[in-house]
Amino acid sequence: MTSVIKGNWNYPTTIWAGPGRLAELPAACQRAGIRNPLIVTDAGLVSHPMIAAARALVGGGLYGAVKGNPSSSHVEEGLAAYHSGRHDGVVAIGGGAALDTGKVVAFMAGQSRPLWDFEDIGDWWTRADPAGIAPIVAIPTTAGTGSEVGRAGVILNATTHQKKIIFHPKMLPQVVILDPELTVGLPRAITAATGIDAFVHCFEAFCAPGFHPLADGIALEGMRLIATYLPRACAHGTDLEARAQMLAAAAMGATAFQKGLGGVHAIAHPVGSWFDTHHGLTNAVLLPYVMAYNRHAIEAKCTLIARVLGLPNPGYEALFAWVLDLRRELGIPHTLAEIGVSIDRAHVIGAEAALDPSAGGNPIPVDAAALERVFRGAVVGQMPAAA
Repeated sequence: MTSVIKGNWNYPTTIWAGPGRLAELPAACQRAGIRNPLIVTDAGLVSHPMIAAARALVGGGLYGAVKGNPSSSHVEEGLAAYHSGRHDGVVAIGGGAALDTGKVVAFMAGQSRPLWDFEDIGDWWTRADPAGIAPIVAIPTTAGTGSEVGRAGVILNATTHQKKIIFHPKMLPQVVILDPELTVGLPRAITAATGIDAFVHCFEAFCAPGFHPLADGIALEGMRLIATYLPRACAHGTDLEARAQMLAAAAMGATAFQKGLGGVHAIAHPVGSWFDTHHGLTNAVLLPYVMAYNRHAIEAKCTLIARVLGLPNPGYEALFAWVLDLRRELGIPHTLAEIGVSIDRAHVIGAEAALDPSAGGNPIPVDAAALERVFRGAVVGQMPAAA
């Protein structure tokens, strides 16, 4: 079994996948040109044996105060640690928050302009000095965001309560280690939420408009892997094959969504900003509500997805029912209210969702009013009418 779930890939970057491959971190740093790394990790992992093992392998410094929705303060603290330790690269280990923070710390290491000058708007990324971007090695400990193969980081502007995407092509890590042994201790609830997050990445990418058959093929296979292995990973947390396949699927989702995302992410970003909800769980709750709104634009694609998943009577109805069943099986709440989200900021959520870059990838053009309607439905458990 081990040989089946082990491999070296060079797409979209250098990826070393398989159990026990954390031991190859020194080689990964050498390949990336890092001699004195700053390890960036989540607050919940800072005392975990895997972090001690990483430090024993490569030395360096440690910044371990990243929390669920990373803000500019985390980037600033990480930068202070980076410069005080005279580091020459970043090893980001953890969930999406740690990976995003680590990548943005590396990006900002040699920049002279403020962080928000590099938001993913137009060609703002060209304002950066490429020579000032430090190399990155990324090691995910959850199978969800796929940030390890992304060229951006999502950072909260605490002043405006808006999540901002910081983008540059050189933020793509030079080496990624996908070691399923690092995910076996992940609680069932987090495994479920992050796994459906990966499914949403694949689903929204596949349904996004535009011609990108490479992304479409990756998204379809990612959804098939998740349908097969996510229930196994949740039921048996030590199943290394399931954990390895989920890590691969998460990376596939983030590779595919270069094509675009959609209404799920557009709404989830401001919900996370205002209510401090877990991003993957928010996406998991929102998915069927956005599917219902987009139905007329995605029916043909849902039929193909249902066929790939092997569902009987493949079509939109079959896929929609499967999504609801999967959420129930994995213990995902049905409404946003169940995860602490109230209706009182509905107007703000709709307005900010419409400004989110993900909104542009929705299969149907959406405005603030439409996104607010979907959000309101998701809070109370009422599916919106199809547009």
